[in-house]
Amino acid sequence: ELPFAAIGLLWNSIMSWSGGWFFLMAAEIFHVGARDFRLHGLGAYLQTAANEGNLTAVLSGVITLVGVIVLLDQLLWRPLIAWTDRFKMDMVEGDEPPRSWFLDLLSRAWLVEQFGTRIWRPFSEWVDRGFQRRASRIIASPEPSAEAGQSRLAMGILTAFLLVALYGSYRAANLMVTLPGSAWAELGKGIVATFLRVSVALAITLIWTIPAGVFIGTNRRLSTFLQPIVQVVASIPATALFPVVLLALLQVPGGLNIAAVLLMLMGTQWYLLFNVIAGAAAIPQDLRYTTDLLRLSSLDRWRTLILPALFPYVITGAITASGGAWNASIVAEYVEFGGQTHATIGAGALIASATSTGDYGLLLAATLALVLTVILINRTFWRRLYRLAEERYRME
Repeated sequence: ELPFAAIGLLWNSIMSWSGGWFFLMAAEIFHVGARDFRLHGLGAYLQTAANEGNLTAVLSGVITLVGVIVLLDQLLWRPLIAWTDRFKMDMVEGDEPPRSWFLDLLSRAWLVEQFGTRIWRPFSEWVDRGFQRRASRIIASPEPSAEAGQSRLAMGILTAFLLVALYGSYRAANLMVTLPGSAWAELGKGIVATFLRVSVALAITLIWTIPAGVFIGTNRRLSTFLQPIVQVVASIPATALFPVVLLALLQVPGGLNIAAVLLMLMGTQWYLLFNVIAGAAAIPQDLRYTTDLLRLSSLDRWRTLILPALFPYVITGAITASGGAWNASIVAEYVEFGGQTHATIGAGALIASATSTGDYGLLLAATLALVLTVILINRTFWRRLYRLAEERYRME
């Protein structure tokens, strides 16, 4: 299972890493009521520069961050992309497999070879033997007393968890019961407004990432050139560039709403793009050759091969992009820049505002409402599409 999932797992890891960069500024410096929390790091530096309206400092911080991202791409992600290419389900040789100068250097290094021969291989064999011995003992002579002890421990942990959950629910109810009806009405409007922004951002993302991802994932030569660029651009936190975008759009009617959708788009489009690239790259080369031999038109090729092969990857990317957009609403709908606060109607704005003012009742209610909304959407909409992808469009 792991070799089959290696390509998708790698691209989702790259995507998740990019998502971490997105929240870098919000994670390293934030306010809760009168308390100010700051960590040392590029995110705190960029947030401080944005709060002061110092665009020169913002630019220098972004340039430094890009340098870090480029190094990470060359020393980690590119070698892993080249290495996982061996796990493709191809019955014929591909045109040009991805290459990495750093992976080539490591494969020729004497120290790495000695590490693999003297340390890693013996360690792997020792672990395998340990699992085999343990499995054989369990099969040969199960121990009822040990199983009973584990069962009692599990029940104790479950009981403690339930008690903590009940106490937490009691405290949460006491916090939220004090909220006036107007706050709940505002929260309802905020959920609807954020849902509309998330839907718009996801629709725009689907329109451009599917053709772009197929173009990158199926063309080896262009992929070698474009993939590092995409990874670097995706890893640049959109929140670092948002002050510049905000300045340009504030004078436009509905500018803050447009800026909020744009920030959601900048932060979540990569979830879909990386999954589409992974799906396109995982299409077996022999199936591509078959479509060439059959002389299928571009429309028929998309209808019979590309879209069915991409469907599981698109659904996975859309689910993560949707969740990422809901999370991004917290920093997209409530922005502090140049000593001023800019906010629009939305669940994310309510969460950020309640955090800033220390209104814990509203913070808890807005957070729970957002979480329950996302769960409801996942259960009623995305789960059906995911099941369809598993049952009809998987390649075996």
